[in-house]
Amino acid sequence: HCSASSAGVSLSVGTVGQGGAGWSCERHGCDSFAKIAAPRWAVFRAVVLLLGLCAACAGGEVAAVKGGAARAGGGLRGNTAAGFVAFVPGARPLSAVLATGAIAMQAPGMQGVDPMNGGDQDKEKLYQLVAELSREETRETALLELSKKRETFPDLAPILWHSFGTTATLLQEIVCIYPLLSPPQLTAHASNRVCNALALLQCVASHQDTRQLFLKAHIPLFLYPFLNTISKTRPFEYLRLTSLGVIGALVKMDDSDVINFLLTTEIIPLCLRIMENGSDLSKTVATFIVQKILLDDTGLNYICATAERFFAVSNVLSNMIQGLTKEPSTRLLKHIIRCYLRLSENARARDALRHCLPEQLWDASFTSCLREDASTKRWLSQLMFAVGVDPSAQGQQAQQQQQRGPGLAPPH
Repeated sequence: HCSASSAGVSLSVGTVGQGGAGWSCERHGCDSFAKIAAPRWAVFRAVVLLLGLCAACAGGEVAAVKGGAARAGGGLRGNTAAGFVAFVPGARPLSAVLATGAIAMQAPGMQGVDPMNGGDQDKEKLYQLVAELSREETRETALLELSKKRETFPDLAPILWHSFGTTATLLQEIVCIYPLLSPPQLTAHASNRVCNALALLQCVASHQDTRQLFLKAHIPLFLYPFLNTISKTRPFEYLRLTSLGVIGALVKMDDSDVINFLLTTEIIPLCLRIMENGSDLSKTVATFIVQKILLDDTGLNYICATAERFFAVSNVLSNMIQGLTKEPSTRLLKHIIRCYLRLSENARARDALRHCLPEQLWDASFTSCLREDASTKRWLSQLMFAVGVDPSAQGQQAQQQQQRGPGLAPPH
């Protein structure tokens, strides 16, 4: 049962019996009922509340309480053959009224939403899938379908966020996995299902109209238990990677509010652990997150504020460089070098880097990796210049050391 009130009209919409929806209007003193095929009653309820529709049975008036007015002759017709409310004459379904733009959705962030830039049938399918998230028996399929097609729905994020109960449903999918984390009992099926929910939250996190709301609700904190796991099995690795994707979608927007929020949480220690022990792909995403935090002035100042924070980051970066000499990854190396270069822009960090920068960065260890990457080679040259290292001199010294053989120190 839901209610809405605006412009002197109190509208109440809820289920009446099996497969029906009823609503009442205090202005007209009337009650109405229409049979709506399940599960579309939930869509109807949500749309009616979003539109602020007031249905007056006596006069056949359809008033857009918040968005102007639209009229259709006759009264509301119940028990429609299509199973969806229609106005007479013309028998136009409510979804068609939405598509014409005659009545605008008025929920915050929903103005002008065209979920698929497609036809009425596609829009109805989207609304139906979102409604099916609220029903346990259809939720898993809806999660899968929406996660696979989220790129097709440009404004899926505000629809998910503002639709009744959807965010709570996605959080329920996350929380119900917590008991499987320790001891590790997560199955591939459970991991796939919660990752589909996380994919929808990533959609919300990356959309400009819902990103701030996402942060204010502290939704990222629900993902931290997943990032804190250490099991290397595939279900857990997939879970960590997808959770990192949500945080990565936030920092990708270059929003200072996002960085300020993350700095008040434990995201940096969690990322550092994954950078040391995760898979190559997880390491890359976690390093990207740290890089984006460093690229923000607040983030750089935070990490360089104390020696403990600085060396926690630089030691992990150094260990990763050591590992890349055995298993090279150009993409990961690029993010590491960018982190070092950004650290060198802080005076105290620059002085420290002169003593702790890995020598593999200036010897021939990564020559083949960087051969085709002009931007990363430029960043590396800038880093060497900033910390006062002459790559050519260091390279000649390394080559002489190699010619002398292992265990021989250069003459003084």
